[in-house]
Amino acid sequence: MIPAGWFLSLGLLLFVLGIIAFFVKRDLLTQFLSIEVMLGAGNLAFLALARGPAKVEAQVIVFFVMTVAAAEAAVGMAIILLVHRRRRSIKTEDLRTLKG
Repeated sequence: MIPAGWFLSLGLLLFVLGIIAFFVKRDLLTQFLSIEVMLGAGNLAFLALARGPAKVEAQVIVFFVMTVAAAEAAVGMAIILLVHRRRRSIKTEDLRTLKG
């Protein structure tokens, strides 16, 4: 069995990469996907700390977090699509201006 420390290390690495991608990349889609990576890393760390057959509650919580993440992904992608249709760009630099 793989030790929990490996899963925690992987979760930490994914979370840090998500933070770096969020602040380095300058378009909404990449920032949105980096938030999704951070949510997945949090789920991985949560499950690594709550392993075993008696920890069903943790698995249920992660299932609900995944459900909320899926709904957030649908709404977020719809918002990004509407911004792209209106502004013809999803670059964050272009969205800072208050023009039409």
